[in-house]
Amino acid sequence: MSKILFVLTGADQLTLADGTRHPTGYWAEEVVTPYEAFKAGGHEIVVATPGGVVPPVDRGSLAPDFNGGQENADRVAGILASAPEFQHPVKLTEVDLADYAAVYYPGGHGPMEDLAVDADSGRLLTLALASGKPLGVVCHGSAALLTATKDDGTNAFAGRRLTGFTNAEETQGGLAAKVKWLLQDRLVALGADFQEGEPWAPYVVVDGNLVSGQNPASSAPVADELLKKLG
Repeated sequence: MSKILFVLTGADQLTLADGTRHPTGYWAEEVVTPYEAFKAGGHEIVVATPGGVVPPVDRGSLAPDFNGGQENADRVAGILASAPEFQHPVKLTEVDLADYAAVYYPGGHGPMEDLAVDADSGRLLTLALASGKPLGVVCHGSAALLTATKDDGTNAFAGRRLTGFTNAEETQGGLAAKVKWLLQDRLVALGADFQEGEPWAPYVVVDGNLVSGQNPASSAPVADELLKKLG
């Protein structure tokens, strides 16, 4: 059994360009799907958040339409409400990478509010990438990569092939014109080799120990790739 670190947002609102706040959090599918896959593989999960706050789920991600019907939506909500890992997270500042075999960052718009500017998260990501340990990021979880600054001032993920929630998906989702910035634009600006698949379809990019997924549908194949790397 290995210990896998899930780094989740602590933000339940996203500040939009006009100053208003949009309810958010983490996206349920991107958390529960890998959680179940890793647990089935016999691994232990530890959740970390900024300040050790209980991570908020984006209530919209619990809708039946996003979970294949009401029955599975209820099942997913039940897991998130009852699993002790999500109710008792550790503080991101207290994480020691040496304790974990892999690191995973799910999305939801929450990371754009807090992890995108969290220096502790950035240091962890920089260390994780350099360590060679499997590192997974999905959807808006890639926003956390923006603070992964090396000692020379460059971003640790510059030049790496990766993906994340695309401009096309943000536009189709209705928030592109409202947010302060677009994730794809920021990742390109930091020097990442951004790869883009079809909107909403599973799309995974593997570059060394880095495994990134474009959208919620990509969380299952990202988990599969991480499990392969864990052996």
